[in-house]
Amino acid sequence: MGYYKTIDGVKYDADLIEAAETAVAGQGDGKISFEDAQILLEKVKDGDTYTDVEKATMAYIRENFKWTEKADEWFRAEIRKWAATK
Repeated sequence: MGYYKTIDGVKYDADLIEAAETAVAGQGDGKISFEDAQILLEKVKDGDTYTDVEKATMAYIRENFKWTEKADEWFRAEIRKWAATK
């Protein structure tokens, strides 16, 4: 898989999309859990900058995947704190 995945003409971060798809596949309730949210945050932070593509990808994941309440609240708070330092 390339670095980008195009969905409906929009370029997204393929690694983040794949991580979200893996998170909701198989066992479990089909939601992104707190542990999954931690993995997604680490993937966003790996380049030490929050790129426009990553922002668009996370917006897509937030809109198209179900999250547990804990994961959703934690991720929003952590990404906000981290992005504010960039």
